[in-house]
Amino acid sequence: MPLERRPRLTPPIADVRRAVRSVLGPRDDGPLALVALSGGPDSLALAAAAAFEGPRGGWRVGAIVVDHGLQPGSAEQADAAASVARDLGLGPVLVERVDAGAAPGGAGPEGAARAARYAALEAAARTTGAEVVLLGHTLDDQAETVLLGLARGSGSASLGGMAVRSGRYARPLLGIRRATTRQACLDAGLAPWDDPHNVDSAYARVRVRQQVLPVLEAELGPGVAEALARTAEQLREDEQAFADQIDEFIEEICEPAEAGIAMSAAALAANPAALRQRIIRHVVDSEFGVSLSRAQTLEVARLVTDWHGQGPIDLPRGIRATRAGGHVVLSTTGSTAVLPHDHQRPA
Repeated sequence: MPLERRPRLTPPIADVRRAVRSVLGPRDDGPLALVALSGGPDSLALAAAAAFEGPRGGWRVGAIVVDHGLQPGSAEQADAAASVARDLGLGPVLVERVDAGAAPGGAGPEGAARAARYAALEAAARTTGAEVVLLGHTLDDQAETVLLGLARGSGSASLGGMAVRSGRYARPLLGIRRATTRQACLDAGLAPWDDPHNVDSAYARVRVRQQVLPVLEAELGPGVAEALARTAEQLREDEQAFADQIDEFIEEICEPAEAGIAMSAAALAANPAALRQRIIRHVVDSEFGVSLSRAQTLEVARLVTDWHGQGPIDLPRGIRATRAGGHVVLSTTGSTAVLPHDHQRPA
């Protein structure tokens, strides 16, 4: 709920506005941006900055508040956040109630809530015609994401963390610390809401936030979060370089095969392991919608690098990798998958 407004420009407010301005560039066609608003300090500072910067850049700015229904009073809090958005001059302002427990594909309650939230954001963007949805992830969130990925043994794509722009989603605050967004709210006379889940140590991300990162800062010195965020940015650049190489290379080594797709074993063998394994993962993901683990990828790669007549390799969802002459064939029963004519990677 808004407090007494103090219309003075402070460094935290200026930092957040500058970050939003870098995403909402000048436009003359009046596109709509929706702020994903929870009422917490990050999304509230983002909403206030977007309300200021958007119209100056030719944007209309609205908000979408998602009520996950996971705790008592969530409906009232969602309505309060929507009221703040309207007070800031945002419109349209939507409130969406979701059943996080019914969301498919989640890894526990966090994954289910995330899936339900993004489904609601997608629906709101389609309904309103929004060109971009602004998310309030900060540099601290990025650092936590990298640490969680590292602990899980994830590959460089995961360790690259969150992108500033991914499809319709934009994260202007990835270079802003969480303390800055909170201070920006206070300086603007806004009272952020503190979600109890953000201090619940039952969640791995909260333990990273409250215990792991503070210990690293204490033992290694300040700047750990910034260093992790820089690492994520560098890894994303590396991943993009590999992706560009795959885009250029894949049409030369792949061809349609019965019930699937075939990759040239000789071409795969001639490339470095890192590129070879990315090609395998890319082909399986783009053709069958399956993300291979490192162990599964290495097993397929052995059909190239350690071929001695072994039988087919069974992969998730009925996919099978087989060495047939000079090709590694990926197929699935009943599938008619073929390489797309334009050989483009999915967005």
